[in-house]
Amino acid sequence: MDMFGHVKNVVRELIDISLVLIALAIVLSVLVGGSLPFFGNVVTNLTDLVGKLGSNGLVGLIVLGVILWLLSGRSSTAVARK
Repeated sequence: MDMFGHVKNVVRELIDISLVLIALAIVLSVLVGGSLPFFGNVVTNLTDLVGKLGSNGLVGLIVLGVILWLLSGRSSTAVARK
């Protein structure tokens, strides 16, 4: 395997791990409430992000579309590689 392919695989795995940690942080924040020691205040940060994207109108929708496009299919590519 070439070096760039290996780096791409490592970055994909890091993104997959971080998405799982974000989901875990959201669930724990809803269950426990407030700020968590390791995860911080994830729900407030995500709410602020959505609010900023929403207040920017069309540009916010375009950015949201790009983010969703980048994150779509991450788990299916990880399963297909194994």
